[in-house]
Amino acid sequence: MYRTREQVEEWKRKCPIASLRGRLLNEFGVDEPTLQSIESEIQSLVAESRAFAESSPLPDPSTAAMNVYAPVRKVAPCTRLIEGNDPTRNITFTQATHEALAEEMAVNPRIFVMGEGIGVRGGNFKTTAGLYDLYGPVRLCDTPISERGFVGLAGGAAMTGTRPVVDFMFADFILDSIGEIINQIAKMQYMSSGRLKMPVLLRGCIGIGHSAATHHSGSYYAMYAQVPGLRVVVPSNAYDAKGLMKHALRCDDPVMFLEHREILTIKCHVPTEDYEIEFGHAAIVREGKNVTVVALARMVHLTMSVCEQLEQEGISVEVIDPRTVSPLDTETILQSVAKTGRLLIVDEPPAPCGFASEIAAQIADAGFNDLDAPIRRLTGVFTPTPYSPPLEAVVVPTAVEIANAIRALVKE
Repeated sequence: MYRTREQVEEWKRKCPIASLRGRLLNEFGVDEPTLQSIESEIQSLVAESRAFAESSPLPDPSTAAMNVYAPVRKVAPCTRLIEGNDPTRNITFTQATHEALAEEMAVNPRIFVMGEGIGVRGGNFKTTAGLYDLYGPVRLCDTPISERGFVGLAGGAAMTGTRPVVDFMFADFILDSIGEIINQIAKMQYMSSGRLKMPVLLRGCIGIGHSAATHHSGSYYAMYAQVPGLRVVVPSNAYDAKGLMKHALRCDDPVMFLEHREILTIKCHVPTEDYEIEFGHAAIVREGKNVTVVALARMVHLTMSVCEQLEQEGISVEVIDPRTVSPLDTETILQSVAKTGRLLIVDEPPAPCGFASEIAAQIADAGFNDLDAPIRRLTGVFTPTPYSPPLEAVVVPTAVEIANAIRALVKE
């Protein structure tokens, strides 16, 4: 019904399998008996597979959600300052992720990086600086501007046992490959009943600032968190970024690793010892007793900037950084709310169907009896990101707005 009989016959004559058969015979010297043997073997395998499938019992309903993710790699808990390490060693977020990638590439030859300008140039944000000199174009593959092409390539490469890293520069760019990410990479382990692993690391920048405008400022982590099979990581500091990237480069799941552009140069202590941070474990960035604030990435820094002033006003703020959006550590948030009785979620993207909404829903469901006031959200404006600096400044939460939101919540 989609094509006429004549069109179907015309395209049958262009069949690539038939074309390959002809080239094998005419150009590569493969004889007819050999091809017939190969075809016979394939036909037997197909027949046996079909017979096996038709004779197998229907699956147990309890297995419906199996093999969405690979088995979790358990790692030892680590603290911000590893004993015996020099506490004066402070490096930037970008340096920390570069260390993680460089160290893992040195010990795992299956890791290779793809992206635009990540070879000799070292990446738009110096994410691969110097690595091309060590590993050359095979493991540092500069790509054309063809996100769907090289993301699809990464999915195929991962199925062969390699570990691709896709450096997509800005989160907005990777939207061109959303079909490959959601329909192939995220689902492959499930569709293969766990036989095919998909250790693809997809990394790039998110966040509003410096008049990057609407095609260079998106975050989208709430959207990706709706996709079964993806891990979604959003670090707020260099220590967490290195530990989480190490874990991403060692696990067998596809990981969306999102790095807020406005905090890439912020420094903190990062140990030289090897460590990794398991997904799904939130960080208690600051302990408090009057109100819990949950924030991600740059919003953690803005929240922390007002806590001392609020402490002087008699408001003790506990700050929780989930670090990973999927899996989400609701248990740590619930424990904090049980102590403080109040919850504010600060999030840069807009509120509708977002990360803040998900936390509010889960805490209202599981922690309602511990709440002494309604859950509040402070989020970005529901608009594409404007270019003009004064317009850009009013579409994201500010430190002043965070402080006022905390004061208002404590009064309720």
